[in-house]
Amino acid sequence: MDRNDIDWWGPMPAVTTPFDDGGRIDEDQFQRNIDRLLVAGASGVVAGGCTGEFWALTHDERKRVAEISKEAVGDRGTTIVGAGAVTVAETIALTRHAEAVGCDGALIVPPYFVKLTDDEIFAHFADVSSAVGIPILVYNIPRNTVNAIPPALVERLAHLDRIVAIKESSGDWNNYYGTFLAVRDRMRVFCGPSSAYGVPAVELGADGTIDCFPNVWVPGGLDLYHAPKAGEGARAAELQAVGRRLTDLFTSGGRTLYPATKAAMDILGFPGGGKPRPPLRPLDKDARDGLERGLKELGLA
Repeated sequence: MDRNDIDWWGPMPAVTTPFDDGGRIDEDQFQRNIDRLLVAGASGVVAGGCTGEFWALTHDERKRVAEISKEAVGDRGTTIVGAGAVTVAETIALTRHAEAVGCDGALIVPPYFVKLTDDEIFAHFADVSSAVGIPILVYNIPRNTVNAIPPALVERLAHLDRIVAIKESSGDWNNYYGTFLAVRDRMRVFCGPSSAYGVPAVELGADGTIDCFPNVWVPGGLDLYHAPKAGEGARAAELQAVGRRLTDLFTSGGRTLYPATKAAMDILGFPGGGKPRPPLRPLDKDARDGLERGLKELGLA
């Protein structure tokens, strides 16, 4: 199995996991957000990842996210769900469930917290790959997981049967592009921080983008893929500049990315926002007011 065995492409937003007043997953809001994004031009969704606060979900909740994601997307696009965990057994169980409910792929990070060697990371993915039947999207986000997946290791992983794609979210252009050059003939390569450098990534051949910003910025967050793909250079450059400013806005002034994303969705009246789960906390008044001002300055509110 390799890149030619899947049809994943384009902008697949990393969707939030909204919670109701009782702290339960708000399935209606979750599915309404997915529907909105597909109608706006998304080619699929990635649910239960970092934007989806997977670390704050029980395993049963993560399985339910897989179920309702597939229900919401149906046959309108690609459904990929987070299945990464620290242990091989947990990762296999979540991945097999995603397969059983009809998801197209599983997003898998390397084990986190404990620092691993490249050989240990490879062994983890090899064990998972040999035990599941669904395609795997490797997720490189070392600032969150501790364990980086550099291009040389991605090249090794590309030889494993179920690994067909990577979401490269290191935030390091050199690592992204080195990965692209190393495996583009065997794996589909998706740019994670498309708000920072999605346009040049797509212009140079990225298969798609996977980012949180389409949750708050449509169609712009999706057109970071569509515009350069259509050869609309001037518009693509303008969109990239907005994406850069959004990134700075969401990560400054006492704000961090995921609570800011949900707060912006609320400000803009989009479904899927609300409070994050602890240990994340809602923005305080000053941070939220600053976020709203910034969105107005960018013409989004």
